[in-house]
Amino acid sequence: MSTVPAVRAFIRSRGRTPASWLDRYTVLFGIAMTVAVLARPVSSALAAVVRQADPSRMGAGIALITLAYAGFLAIARAIGPLAVPAPDAAWLVLSPLDRRGVLGRTARILLAISVPVGAALGVGALAVLGAPDQLAIRLVTALIVGLSAAAGGMALAVLSQASQTWNSWLHVVLTAVTLLAAVMALSVSGAAQRFLVAAATAPVTLGATLAAVTAATAILLVRQAWASLSRIPARSVLAASTRAGHVAGAAVLMDPGALTWIAEDNHWRGRALRSRPWPSLPAPVALAWQDWRRLGRRPGRLAVLSGTAALPALAAQAAGGVTAIVTGVVLAGALAAAVTATWGARRDADNPSLARLLGVDARAALAARALLPALLGAVWLSLALTGLTLTGAVTGPWWLFGPLSAPALAAGGLRMARRRPVDHAMPVIETPFGTMPTGPLLWAANGVDLAVLGCLPLMLALTTRPAVLGGFLVAQALAGVIVLPGYLLLAARNR
Repeated sequence: MSTVPAVRAFIRSRGRTPASWLDRYTVLFGIAMTVAVLARPVSSALAAVVRQADPSRMGAGIALITLAYAGFLAIARAIGPLAVPAPDAAWLVLSPLDRRGVLGRTARILLAISVPVGAALGVGALAVLGAPDQLAIRLVTALIVGLSAAAGGMALAVLSQASQTWNSWLHVVLTAVTLLAAVMALSVSGAAQRFLVAAATAPVTLGATLAAVTAATAILLVRQAWASLSRIPARSVLAASTRAGHVAGAAVLMDPGALTWIAEDNHWRGRALRSRPWPSLPAPVALAWQDWRRLGRRPGRLAVLSGTAALPALAAQAAGGVTAIVTGVVLAGALAAAVTATWGARRDADNPSLARLLGVDARAALAARALLPALLGAVWLSLALTGLTLTGAVTGPWWLFGPLSAPALAAGGLRMARRRPVDHAMPVIETPFGTMPTGPLLWAANGVDLAVLGCLPLMLALTTRPAVLGGFLVAQALAGVIVLPGYLLLAARNR
């Protein structure tokens, strides 16, 4: 039987031409330019690390890094992570070739992806804890711990693809990491903060021991994952390859909106749903009821959405106050919460003929579909602003901005859900950073522009943090009253 390298060499000999010296020069030049561009920011960041960290910010900073690690594990689990290109999935995975040889290249790519992720986690943790002395040793220790965590997590995700037992273990790790982030977020004072201060000022030998333990654990997991490659079921690899192919297709065709449908289809495909009677409601509300029922069947999404409302408070605590980044997190999170309940509006925009067959007035139907996004946006924003108030970042009845901003958030979410695919025929503009296509830029700004315009009083209030909020609250109420009806009027007219 032929080996996998021999088969790949045979395929390459009949495919594209091998890489030339010009191709290699282009790759090396790109690497050199990337290093040159990143050298100064990285050196500045390392210089800022040499300090005694503020204990009051450590908990929030470590919580954000821990959440980022949990997100990395969740994404790896959602994608596969082991996936192969379509030709390999069609011809090599189901062939009698050694499966470890077929999947080995993907495994090495996953390991390479873990390197920058681990480096970012390690440097981020060092930036939070500070390095009062012996910067070089502490930096190496942080990098080893970060790389070990990323590589070990990726290996655990690969093992979860091969075995249900390991999948359960990955679920346990994800839960533990999330709980750890919650504990760190609440460690404004007490034992947890004392532990972080002790970790930041611990001797370098203790850090070296921790790095050795994490590295040994990661090596064991990577070795176990490599050994499991030959036992991974073909159906698991093919399903992951299909998902990765859809994502790659959406990225190549620059149609990010397709990713939403891919995620929805992957969730609902093959599920047996229990039938329930439809309540007696007016026609537009009954049409929008499917969004409420659809969201009610995903309690996990609601729980995650509620948990993310703590992110602005964590970011403010880590940054030492309400900064422009915190304001952006508040607006982005509220808009994202509103967009999670716009499935029906997106379906109506993609298939207007079906929407017309329902016989419901377009403006009334769109107004009914705005209720759920407005409610989700209002609740999320109220929770986020309450978190900022509890942590002392702002003072006063800031939670009132939540219900007052709801109409603007709903309008932005509906506009984002109803936007058309990227228009690649739009002109390309020249900028100091090179040519830039305007089609993707306009696509990305669709919906965000309306939310920013409607929530402008809230953003100005977060920027200036006035002692009295009355004027800003009135302005926010007026903005919501103007933006949502205006959008409904124009959207229904342009249907």
